[in-house]
Amino acid sequence: MKTRSETYQLEKEMEWETTGPGVRRQIMGYDGQIMLVKVHFDKGAEGQMHEHFHSQTTYVVSGKFKSIIGDKSAIIGPGDGYYVAPDELHGCICLEEGVLIDVFSPHREDFLKK
Repeated sequence: MKTRSETYQLEKEMEWETTGPGVRRQIMGYDGQIMLVKVHFDKGAEGQMHEHFHSQTTYVVSGKFKSIIGDKSAIIGPGDGYYVAPDELHGCICLEEGVLIDVFSPHREDFLKK
């Protein structure tokens, strides 16, 4: 397995990986300590509730989402962001088609193809 990404990730040259109904992602850069992932959601698609040991912070590029983190929820849109602590249950529902930028530390080894 590679321990870091190439220097540049050009969107037009990259394939999208489908991760669930109406959800796809592109890994935009990583090494052992950090990973940036672009995630596209169709309207109505869900980021299923889950947890992981990674710290995560997310930025909303476009669209509108209902974000659920632990026992808190919020409607978020372009320019908004959130933080998820390690092992905290979280997910989202896409209310209007959009794109999220996720940053993980350390990188999500489970996202990398073997």
